[in-house]
Amino acid sequence: MRRAERTAASAPRVLVVDDEPDIRELLELTLVKMGLGVVAVGSIAEAKDRLKDERYDLCLTDMRLGDGEGLELVRHIGVAASDLPVAVITAYGSAENAVAALKAGAFDYVSKPVGLDQLRALVRSALSLPDRADQERQRLIGDSAPMVQVRALIAKLARTQAPVYISGESGSGKELAARLIHENGARRERPFVPVNCGAIPEALVESEFFGYKKGAFTGAAEDREGFFQAASGGTLFLDEVADLPLAMQVKLLRAIQERRVRKVGATQEDAVDVRIICATHQKLAALVAAGRFRQDLFYRLNVIELAMPPLRECLPDIPALAEAALARLAPAGGPRPQLTPDALEELTRYDFPGNIRELENILERAVALSSGEKIGVDDLRLAPGAAEPLAEDETLPGPGGEAGAPLPEYLESLERKAILDALARTEFNRTAAAKLLGITFRQLRYRMQRLGIKEE
Repeated sequence: MRRAERTAASAPRVLVVDDEPDIRELLELTLVKMGLGVVAVGSIAEAKDRLKDERYDLCLTDMRLGDGEGLELVRHIGVAASDLPVAVITAYGSAENAVAALKAGAFDYVSKPVGLDQLRALVRSALSLPDRADQERQRLIGDSAPMVQVRALIAKLARTQAPVYISGESGSGKELAARLIHENGARRERPFVPVNCGAIPEALVESEFFGYKKGAFTGAAEDREGFFQAASGGTLFLDEVADLPLAMQVKLLRAIQERRVRKVGATQEDAVDVRIICATHQKLAALVAAGRFRQDLFYRLNVIELAMPPLRECLPDIPALAEAALARLAPAGGPRPQLTPDALEELTRYDFPGNIRELENILERAVALSSGEKIGVDDLRLAPGAAEPLAEDETLPGPGGEAGAPLPEYLESLERKAILDALARTEFNRTAAAKLLGITFRQLRYRMQRLGIKEE
């Protein structure tokens, strides 16, 4: 009997596929020392035969094998044993192969020559995966077709280490989706660090991301870790990544490719191990075409795209979403507020330009304004005509009332007016204005920056 197969029956089992005997033996010895059961084969055909009758907890396969490509095995496992994580061993420096492997469904990859510390860390992460990634069903509410598809894709993405690009309109739940991918994956015990890229002043963005050394600049009184170090072993979520300056995009690309960062003022780079998930409400492909976002960084971040549907495409989910929101808003020990049938119908006819976030704000305001346990149409205070669809020959008024303005400009004009009105009513007290608007201080600060509203 092979020494790698003499481990305890309860030990996790790893299938190693490599046509180089020396590499195969090195991997086998390393994994056995970790207390794992190992079966090592030299071809795709042998691996497929083993997978027919035996159960494994992890598969490690070379990218290039004598009888085919490792990607073929990754795809085969994705169909025949979708719960089995696969890691691919790629040629040194082959970023293209790494991206191809992640897109095919691989959990992660290691480069040749094989770094044993990186290999051990990968194996530990892969073997800590949950059996299923369906916990998100309790938090990502709705049974509409788009939401069912989103949940299924999140379950798959949680079982990989591939970079994920989450697209979707503001308020559609992009950060929640990122958290679910993290919490149902191998890195769930490590930090999830969300970063609003649009809220960081350009002069500080590098030191915020990578940290700095004492004395690196005026005010740097001590060493400080950056976002990459804070997310070590976990997930770094870059929200509104399109707002990063071009100069920072170059540095971010290098950090992702090399898995190393240099603190501001440091003379050497430090290794980092983070999974990158990014999101933006803008169209990244269009920004690339316009020269406002680097194409190479786009391809590095957009390995797999998760598109969050707008709420207007999930209208059947509104009753369940509203019920869950009202349950959260109910006073402790008090009765849960209820929507009247007319109010619920009014919500299902509204197009929600602000998506789920807007629905929650509407309900929070309605709970505060309603006089009893029942929430009626008047308590919702929807904008006049908001629930009525536009006729085919109608256009939206622009910021100055002119007809035919694009929807994004129209919505921005409404948002700007609401913020300016709130600031005027509170004598530019941003904390009070944020409370008046029903958003957080951080959200108000970000919106002011995006709309060019000065703090003076």
